[in-house]
Amino acid sequence: MANPSTIRLLVAEDVPQVSQHVRNLLSVQSQVKLLEVLSDGSKVLEAAHQLRPDVVMIDLLLQGKIKGPQLIEKLRDSGLDIPAVILTVPQHPIARDPSRGIDAVLTLPFSGFELVNTFGHVLADRQARAAGACRVVAVFSPKGGVGKTTVAFNLAVAVAQLNVKTALIDGSLQYGDLRALLKVPSDVPSILDLPTDRVHESDLHEVMWRDPAGIDILLAPPRVEMAEMISARDVEKTISLLRRLYEVIVVDTPATLSEVTLQFLDTADVVLSLVTYDSTTIHNTIAVAEVFNAIGYPPEKMMYLVNRADSSGGIGRDELARALGRRPDFEVVSDGRLVVQANNEGMPFVVASPDAAVSRDIRRAAQAILGHPAGVPVRH
Repeated sequence: MANPSTIRLLVAEDVPQVSQHVRNLLSVQSQVKLLEVLSDGSKVLEAAHQLRPDVVMIDLLLQGKIKGPQLIEKLRDSGLDIPAVILTVPQHPIARDPSRGIDAVLTLPFSGFELVNTFGHVLADRQARAAGACRVVAVFSPKGGVGKTTVAFNLAVAVAQLNVKTALIDGSLQYGDLRALLKVPSDVPSILDLPTDRVHESDLHEVMWRDPAGIDILLAPPRVEMAEMISARDVEKTISLLRRLYEVIVVDTPATLSEVTLQFLDTADVVLSLVTYDSTTIHNTIAVAEVFNAIGYPPEKMMYLVNRADSSGGIGRDELARALGRRPDFEVVSDGRLVVQANNEGMPFVVASPDAAVSRDIRRAAQAILGHPAGVPVRH
């Protein structure tokens, strides 16, 4: 009898050397059963209907009547609901985007451990998404000084106040903005201490920082040079692990578009882009929006939040909307005295002063991102 936990794999690959490489990697393990390797993309859907694989791996550069990108699209639209792992090379990068049928990306060369682990994470992610178990929100800005970390922290707390189990990731891996904001000691564990394979809630007690405001925080490493120890694949695994245990994950991302930052953004269901009424910030936001469009992020993945919305600096709302090509989704007013004092005390302003206008604005954003109607009871 077959092992019920065995992953059944169908491969679409027309390069014999790559096919043999995959066969060799899978031959020394028992977690994955290779059903068939097809070099003709036109035969893949029929084989998928007959064989019912758990995962299909498709070479992005597949040639023939149906090329790789076409096959990805056809599999997505087939109604089979089979996750796809896309195989590519460094010269042809592609972003993970489940909405486009790209559940994971493997770039040659990779090890057998990476191959099997990717399949496991993809299936776990698919199960979590099917259950509606988790939503990942990446808070991003292409310019520092716009209040991104403060918004991410307070947004996560506002989500938790809706009785939603929430995790916050300090994606500013080099400088650890949240570690500094919350005055967390340097010996407190970080993302480097998170298990890289299977994880249960009990495994996280020693890794996640439990904030008094009711959220679990996965901190950045305590020293600058440690950031180099974390790769984009580590980020993908981290999100995959936390998806299984939380209903919402908020990520405070850095301003630079590194490979690691892009991985945070790729895995997010929503990218909440912060902008202020500052010409440099607006310019950078437009430039990055062009990058996101080129990558293939769907419009519904992007949301815009105007921070310090009552400090226009002579730039009007209509002018900002024209620059962005759309009206921002949210506005958050400034309240320097409250925000600075709360930050200095290491506490969220949505808790320190829940009735303040800035707190109400953050709560409205949290409710809208989660699809909650306004006026939902809030847990203080």
